[in-house]
Amino acid sequence: MNKIQKYLVSTLVAICIVGAFGIPLGAPKFFAEAIILESSFIALTVISFKNFKYAYIPNFIIAIMVIIGNTVSPKHLEIMSTLNPFYNAIVLIVGGYILQAMLLATNAITLKQYRKTRM
Repeated sequence: MNKIQKYLVSTLVAICIVGAFGIPLGAPKFFAEAIILESSFIALTVISFKNFKYAYIPNFIIAIMVIIGNTVSPKHLEIMSTLNPFYNAIVLIVGGYILQAMLLATNAITLKQYRKTRM
């Protein structure tokens, strides 16, 4: 595993950790969806660790879906703009934007490097 792939996997691990802290804070009616999303990030972490070529498209898709989902949710926007409750806002901002942007960036760099070495 090369250096940038380690950054990618580290970003996915960080997303999983923040997501694990965020699940108990979410609405109980969305508990199943949160578990499914968290499970998908865990699966992407394992796949990215073992063989990156199978994970780059799902990494892009899920990161973009999370960013869009946080942006269009009025409740999420309210929590993030008012920072009330503070802990929820931090989890949403860090997990929903900062780490997702890092995932998009590291995934793009890893993909570029993968394509360069493949040729």
